[in-house]
Amino acid sequence: MKKFSIIFLMFTLIFLLAACGSAEETSKSSGTEEEKTEEVAKEVKITHEYGEVTIEKNPKKVVVFDFGVLDALDTLGVDITGLPQAIVPKTLEKYAGSEYTNVGSLKEPDFEALHELQPDVIFISARQAELYDQFAEIAPTVFVEVDYANYMASLEKNFKLLAEIFEKEDVLDSKMKELKASIDELNKEASASDSKALILLANEGKVSAFGPASRYGFVHDVFGFKAVDENLEVSQHGQSVSFEYILEKNPDVLFVIDRSAAIGGEVGAKDTIENELVQKTNAYKNGKIVYLDAVNWYIAGNGIASTQSMVEEVKAALE
Repeated sequence: MKKFSIIFLMFTLIFLLAACGSAEETSKSSGTEEEKTEEVAKEVKITHEYGEVTIEKNPKKVVVFDFGVLDALDTLGVDITGLPQAIVPKTLEKYAGSEYTNVGSLKEPDFEALHELQPDVIFISARQAELYDQFAEIAPTVFVEVDYANYMASLEKNFKLLAEIFEKEDVLDSKMKELKASIDELNKEASASDSKALILLANEGKVSAFGPASRYGFVHDVFGFKAVDENLEVSQHGQSVSFEYILEKNPDVLFVIDRSAAIGGEVGAKDTIENELVQKTNAYKNGKIVYLDAVNWYIAGNGIASTQSMVEEVKAALE
């Protein structure tokens, strides 16, 4: 009987030890899975036109080649390390300082400076797209694009991505509420007006026009201004038009962007636009030719603060 009791106790002890071991292994396995989940949560996987890239959240060395992205990061309270300083918008002029690394220009990046800097992430857009592979060799590179046919949805998608990367979702939520309220108010006023508008890009004596769903089509599609011509060609630089065309369409409002001024040339859009033919339009007669901030619209658009500024600028046409 004693032998039986001893054998029983031995088997019980072996069973308990095995059970403890199994529980320990389960605990270790569970902990590993938790660690994996936590590790994934610290990363953001991004799929864009040029591939897929994974970056760690809150990267320290941030280089930005798009001023709309820089505007958004600035609004969200994210500091950066480098940017192209050849032309810096006045609204972002603090980034022209020597505490930030100059990485060339929008169209001609300084790859030597980038290699030396070794950033954690690089943000680029359409102007640098053809150089994507060269950027990607240096650091994880995020291509940010804007779908002008779905302007606000596209912007919000970009802003949410930036907020996720830098964990600024709460800040973004507050800023987007403010921006959307401003846009809704403008749209309500503009939609109620019978005035028809035309958007022009002036460039060294020539002009091109933009209609709905184009690069500046959000003036119609989002802000609510009626278009004087619904059938303009949609292209990056607009449809080339004559001054006879402008007179024929006779817009009530003309929004003008001076490309030369935007890229550091001489300001000359007014001399180009306000000729004898344009002076016969309703826009000229009623003092409704609005010269927009060229740098903001041509270079620094698609940001949070810059879009808010655009709202304020076009409001002038309703006064």
